[in-house]
Amino acid sequence: MSRKEMQFAEFVGLMAMMLSLTALAIDAMLPALPVIGNDLGVLEPNDNQLIISTLFLGLAIGQLFYGPLSDNIGRKPAVYLGLSIFGIGCLFSLFATNFELMLVGRCLQGVGLSGPRVVCVAIIRDLYSGDRMAQVMSFIMSVFIAVPALAPAIGQGILFIADWRVIFTFLLVLGLIAFAWFSMRQKETLSKENRIPFSFSNLRKAAVEVFTTRRTVCYTLAAGFISSAFVGFLNSSQQIFQIQFNLAERFPLYFAMVAASVGLASFVNGRLVLRLGMQTMVKWASFCIVTISIVFYLLIQFILPEPSLFVFMIYLLSTVFFVGILFGNLNSLAMEPLGHIAGLGAAVVGSMSTFISVPFGTFIGMQYDETVGPLVLGFLCFGGLSALAIYVAEINDKRVVV
Repeated sequence: MSRKEMQFAEFVGLMAMMLSLTALAIDAMLPALPVIGNDLGVLEPNDNQLIISTLFLGLAIGQLFYGPLSDNIGRKPAVYLGLSIFGIGCLFSLFATNFELMLVGRCLQGVGLSGPRVVCVAIIRDLYSGDRMAQVMSFIMSVFIAVPALAPAIGQGILFIADWRVIFTFLLVLGLIAFAWFSMRQKETLSKENRIPFSFSNLRKAAVEVFTTRRTVCYTLAAGFISSAFVGFLNSSQQIFQIQFNLAERFPLYFAMVAASVGLASFVNGRLVLRLGMQTMVKWASFCIVTISIVFYLLIQFILPEPSLFVFMIYLLSTVFFVGILFGNLNSLAMEPLGHIAGLGAAVVGSMSTFISVPFGTFIGMQYDETVGPLVLGFLCFGGLSALAIYVAEINDKRVVV
């Protein structure tokens, strides 16, 4: 293999690792939620879900700033800052003696992880464009998609041999490896003459433009609503699989099936989107989510109040597949009118959709009552809201008054 090929492969591997840290920090924790809650004195099992929700809150906060910050101080310092905050958050959680300290650590982890999550995409955009950028992203996503499928198994494997705190040690070590690898091998991709001073005024102007562009607002709302349902699933998945269906240590296997469904959606979307268009894809995907959820909700209300695991998995895999189609397109649709402020626009859009998903996703998860009803109702209601936002986005008027 030539030196050039080695460099490209290494770059893809590094970027995939940096972007995968977020999925790993979320999904590796799922099998450990009840153990952590028990050790830290949590009385209500549903409250354990906050260990997931607070990380999403940190992501929402951090996404707003890392893009503009990296435009000002450079890509590498911004990533250093993010990974450092992530490490501090891991230490908070690792040594937490109460639930409140655990949640502070998780929020800090989210704030930190939004750094590499945002800046690595900017680095790829600095180095590549057009079809070459699409190729790089596809290689990275092929690695990234595997992480959610494997992460719960990693967490469960650690629990077999060690205390839950070792999961945070594992995350901390991965963060240190990523920091060292990135610092030694990745060159700065933003020259000093191309840097833009950080300005809250520019951020405010970008926010105003985002909030006054109908298509951007509506597609961002659609992304936030469907993400709410998915976050609700993440929050309650451990209780549904391990407790309700009594899967215990087999939970990671079934979670991997769900992650594979999202991966399949990405593949199918890549094949069909150029032929059908993003608008058509999101309309049909949202319609299917609502229709499937209506049918399944009526089924569990009037015919099969306690569905088998097999029946539930058929519903979940089909629904999550169409959620994956929406994930693949809604952000791109929201960003289409913002090409002239792409960096700032992406920061506002990403932060806004995550801020929407955190409270609503937490609410859905907290409704868990030892049945799958609240989750199905969450996909139905928030899938419906997403479908409504997609419909409104297509109304001819491009701007709204705020």
